[in-house]
Amino acid sequence: MAAIRDALTSRVTLKQLRLVVALQQHASLLAAGRALNLSQPAATRLLKEIERSLGVALFRRSNRGVAATEWGHALARHGKLALTQLAHAGEELDDLSEGTGGRVAVGTLLAASARLLPAAIARLHVRRPRVAVTVTEGTNDRLVPALMTGDIDFIVGRLPDARSGDALVYEPLLVEDSCVVVRAGHPLARRRRPTLADLAGVSWVLPLPETTLRRQIDQAFRDQGLPAPRPAVQSLSVLTNRQLLLESDMVGVWPRQVVVDDVRAGVLAILPVKLPPTAGPIGIARRRDAILSPAAQALCDELRAVAGPTKQLRGASSAARIRR
Repeated sequence: MAAIRDALTSRVTLKQLRLVVALQQHASLLAAGRALNLSQPAATRLLKEIERSLGVALFRRSNRGVAATEWGHALARHGKLALTQLAHAGEELDDLSEGTGGRVAVGTLLAASARLLPAAIARLHVRRPRVAVTVTEGTNDRLVPALMTGDIDFIVGRLPDARSGDALVYEPLLVEDSCVVVRAGHPLARRRRPTLADLAGVSWVLPLPETTLRRQIDQAFRDQGLPAPRPAVQSLSVLTNRQLLLESDMVGVWPRQVVVDDVRAGVLAILPVKLPPTAGPIGIARRRDAILSPAAQALCDELRAVAGPTKQLRGASSAARIRR
């Protein structure tokens, strides 16, 4: 194994490493070669060179293309991270030369996408107007793999109940809860004290089953000895869900930050029903072994600055929860 390690660090080139990553992605020498602007014979020759240097077969060839061996999978995984870090190094060097440039790729969940992240990006744009920010919205099951491969720099949103071992570092910023939301004028909004039992038979717009929020909603009902609500619609689209609430008597559950503006405008209403399991930390998740670029670090600093006043407004009990 020492021979493979020595060969990898002394003889493998970046061009060969890019080919290994492209081959795992495309499962075809022709397609991988095209992606790297190489002919198929050149790609084949390059693959033979790296396999000869390492002394192991990285891919199995067949009429249907190529499939990575266990060595190929391992090298492609580490190779993608290495290439991503090199790209980040280039961006950081550009950032140092320009002073205000750089790129940030951030993943976000619903709880942070409405107010916290946009406010932080707006502040960042004032201080570093040349920074380009790419935002990817999704659920943890999609964002965490992208974080682990270096496709995004960090995730901001509701921190998951089940943490990913020692691979990720979590930084809570504030505590947020979710609320039951209906259109203004909804029959339930006229009730003085509706309960979860009153909501058991209504039509619900709920997040997808694999989300933390959905599990917390189901738990809130079970804690009251009630069956979990049955969704008429399952969706993560804020625009779709909002319009469904406005145009029907459906009931939804949203993080409070998402709905606050519509409540102030008088188009949506929050029912006075508590959902204790939905209270939890919103914060930043990043890879433990990652070194953030100055631009990514600057966006994290702005997130902390935006969250600070909100955290204080929520009082000592929320701050205590964050520390735990």
